[in-house]
Amino acid sequence: MREIVLDTETTGISPQDGHRLVEIGCLELFNHVATGKFFHTYVDPERDMPEGAFRVHGLSAEFLSDKPKFGEVVDAFLDFIADDPLVIHNASFDMGFINAELKRIGRAALPMARAIDTLDIARRKFPGSQNNLDALCRRFNVDNSGRTKHGALLDSELLAEVYLEMMGGRQPGLVLQRELVGKTGERVTRPGRPVALPSRLTEAEREAHDAFIATLGGDPLWLGQKS
Repeated sequence: MREIVLDTETTGISPQDGHRLVEIGCLELFNHVATGKFFHTYVDPERDMPEGAFRVHGLSAEFLSDKPKFGEVVDAFLDFIADDPLVIHNASFDMGFINAELKRIGRAALPMARAIDTLDIARRKFPGSQNNLDALCRRFNVDNSGRTKHGALLDSELLAEVYLEMMGGRQPGLVLQRELVGKTGERVTRPGRPVALPSRLTEAEREAHDAFIATLGGDPLWLGQKS
């Protein structure tokens, strides 16, 4: 199963207000393991950078002025994400900006059904708690000390770690659970197996066995390991 963890940075909150993408970062998971493959690009937004957005990600209009425009990187971006699920924190925000950029150049929108929204997952798992990326990093002891500014690729890396923790840990397939979900959704608890099964030997059989061992002579190793 291939999944793409994705994050973006923008000039503001809403593409309907003329705000644009300035950075895209994605990395690949295969069966919930990071493969090391990633896609990253800065994007020239073809507009100024509001001070509030600059304080968030530190990307100035001057820095972005010689970067490719979205139409110049779109094919590489779409090739990387292919048709696989997109793991995004607050998916409506990032998908809204990506689809606005796609519409601007006459390309088809990405369906929201592709998005796995980790914010929704976190809200269901931890109702009433802070569920932004920094809070989730603290909850799962994910080191985010390098996150002095938002950055699409760094945030994708952190989100990947948080997502895997929320899905059951780094190796979810190796977790053995006694509590399962039944077909109707009810919780089903299986009793644990006893530490040791009771002996089925009769006393006469035990005595006959001990007499046989005595005829072997020497000092059988297993006799010293009786409890």
